[in-house]
Amino acid sequence: MIKKHLLTCALAVVVLLGSKLFIYSTPVKSEAETRSLIDDDKIVERHRLALEVEKKEKYYSSLNFANEEIPAGIKSVDRRMKRNLNKFSYRNLQTHKLHRTAKEWFPKIVPILKKHGIPEDFKYMPLVESGLRSGTSHRGASGYWQFMPGTARAFGLKVNSKVDERQDILKSTEAAAKYLNALHDIFGNWTLVAAAYNMGEGGLLKSMRNQGKDNYYLLSLNAETSAYVYRLISMKEIIENPDIYGYLPASGKGMLTENISYQWELNNRL
Repeated sequence: MIKKHLLTCALAVVVLLGSKLFIYSTPVKSEAETRSLIDDDKIVERHRLALEVEKKEKYYSSLNFANEEIPAGIKSVDRRMKRNLNKFSYRNLQTHKLHRTAKEWFPKIVPILKKHGIPEDFKYMPLVESGLRSGTSHRGASGYWQFMPGTARAFGLKVNSKVDERQDILKSTEAAAKYLNALHDIFGNWTLVAAAYNMGEGGLLKSMRNQGKDNYYLLSLNAETSAYVYRLISMKEIIENPDIYGYLPASGKGMLTENISYQWELNNRL
């Protein structure tokens, strides 16, 4: 019994001596080496952040409406764009209704726009106008394209006590395409066409004349019209790049696409 106890103690001493020898034989990093490793980590992190910034800038520079670019390097424009993109994120809307509606409406709207030579980005206009809320506005605008009664009649729609063709998606899209082309004849710029559709051509022309500017993004307009094109672009982005804005593709959600673009969280992007 005593021999066993002595053997166990001897083994413990051997293990202890071995561990100490290992510790003393392991080289200790100097302060300079440690500082160098920390500096290397900082360089790697700065490089990673620089790549993220470059990725974001590349993404934002790609945003456009009807292939007309957003002015770059203007802080007020950047803030408006980011704010509207954030408003249309799933985190804020908490619904896939817009994607389901787009899936239902676009096959009917797009061919008509194409027939009249209207840029496809205008298909997002009905989603902005009535995608989340339908009915008649306090000003009398109604239907998919939120036509005022007078404008609807001027472009061939019947609007009376018995019939309201503003509620017919095919007929109202035909009328909208004609109206958009008429506006383009006046402004020669699709971004201004979208703004004029929202506030009326007379009001937009007056603002342009008074301010001496013909760039939508630089004009001072009423709050609704000032945000209108940004909302159209934001609608386009959440439909075409749903994953970026938190709309995860799922069965039965009516998603149009599973296009995967830049993968970063919205909170980190904005």
